[in-house]
Amino acid sequence: MSDRIFGGIGLMLALLYVWRATIIPDSFMSDAVGPRAFPYGIATIMALASLWFLFKPDPEPEWPQMGRLAEIGLAAAVMIAYAQLLPEVGFVIATAFAAAYLTWRLGSTLLQSVIIGVATSLGIYVIFHLVLGLSLARGPLGI
Repeated sequence: MSDRIFGGIGLMLALLYVWRATIIPDSFMSDAVGPRAFPYGIATIMALASLWFLFKPDPEPEWPQMGRLAEIGLAAAVMIAYAQLLPEVGFVIATAFAAAYLTWRLGSTLLQSVIIGVATSLGIYVIFHLVLGLSLARGPLGI
């Protein structure tokens, strides 16, 4: 039953995504594909996956115990806090803390998590900001 609920919600989201994509205005500098192609592609994949869940559901899943559900909720809260703190503390610091916490909860030791968090944050910063020239949120350290 839960797969069918998930599939129905996913299908509604895919339809909402298509509707929102149809109201994207055309730019004066448009390429041959246009600005709607990517959203349409994502919506198509989401709709197909949702239809799979509707017509081929798995047997009833075994839901995690309350402690595991709390961990999942806390991980979601960390991601929400990450999005909120990103403009305040900057990309590098926020990403380092979020990645460190999430890898720690996935089973790394505390030291490994700190190393992974810092390395992930700096690695993404180097690739996206320094190599590709994309703008990332600046924090109090200027990075």
